[in-house]
Amino acid sequence: MPHLISGGARSGKSAYAESLARRHRGPVRYLATAEVRDAEFAARVERHRAQRPAHWQLGEAGRGLAAVIAAHDRIDGLLLVDCLGMWLMRFFGAEGFDQPGYDAERDALLAALEQGRGEILLVSNEVGWGVVAGDAETRRFVDELGRLNQQAAARCDRVTLMACGLPLALKGNVE
Repeated sequence: MPHLISGGARSGKSAYAESLARRHRGPVRYLATAEVRDAEFAARVERHRAQRPAHWQLGEAGRGLAAVIAAHDRIDGLLLVDCLGMWLMRFFGAEGFDQPGYDAERDALLAALEQGRGEILLVSNEVGWGVVAGDAETRRFVDELGRLNQQAAARCDRVTLMACGLPLALKGNVE
C-alpha cells in the first residue's frame, strides 16, 4: 500500500505524511534519508525529530533504502520515508553522479515498493516547476528526481500533491 506524497519546499508534505502516520494503529518507523552536511540542515533535522512521537522508531537509510525498507516492512507496520530527494542526493558527490550505483538502488527501491507488506508513505520533492537550472549537475538532479517520482507514483496506490498545506489527490483518495 505505498502512498507517494510530493510537493515543493514548505508545501506541508512532511507534516501531512506525519499526520497520516499518527493515525496508524500499528508500529511506525520513520526512515530518514538525509545526509546532514551543515549546521542549518542539522537544525532542520532536529526540528523534524522533535515533532515526531517518541514511540516511533527511527531508521537511518543511506544509499541502501530498499534494504532498510525490506528489513523493517511488517504487515501491521507503517514506514515513513522522508524523503526521496534527499536519498537521491546521496548519489551526487565530488566525483559527479554515481549512475551505476543509483540505477541498482533505484531498481531495488521500486521492487521493494511492489513487494511491500505494510503501509509505506514516501515523501518527495517536486523540483522541476521552476526555471531550468544553469548548471549541469542541478539539471541532472532535477531530471533524475522527476523520473524517480514518476516511477514511484506508478507503483503507488495513492499519490498526493501538497500545495499551500493542502493535499490534492492525484491518484486514489485524500485522507
